[in-house]
Amino acid sequence: MSVLLVTKTITKSGCNERVNIRIEMQRDIYLIRGLPGAGKTELAGKIAEITIEADMYFIKDGIYRYDREKIGLAHSWCKTKAANAMEDHFECIAVANTFSQRWEMIDYYSLALDYGYRITAITVNSGLSDEELARRNRHGVPIESIRAMRERWEL
Repeated sequence: MSVLLVTKTITKSGCNERVNIRIEMQRDIYLIRGLPGAGKTELAGKIAEITIEADMYFIKDGIYRYDREKIGLAHSWCKTKAANAMEDHFECIAVANTFSQRWEMIDYYSLALDYGYRITAITVNSGLSDEELARRNRHGVPIESIRAMRERWEL
């Protein structure tokens, strides 16, 4: 939590009195969850100073190359980037991942507590069908994968 401390000297009846004004500025991290194509990245870009996504791990030289074997590495990378952003005192961070199950967010809650961030989880429910989500998502996630994610979804 960042703190702004303002010190003023006030003269009152011939004596100096020091008054400290303390203003605490809350830092926020948003966990934005939703199915592929629901609009997580778009929302994150509108509300946060920095956006972090596990999918960013797969972008090399501006080209997205997903490798199922490296999904664990991608999520570890994402958590490390979030921790780095907190260490760098970003005021508003968004982590936009599917987070289809609640346990997938636990590490971010721990980080938020460690670094003094207020945490808010937002679910993007676009109301779109699986077919529409498959057409709309940026990374070519197939409809079968979207259906599987929807089936294991936890509120």
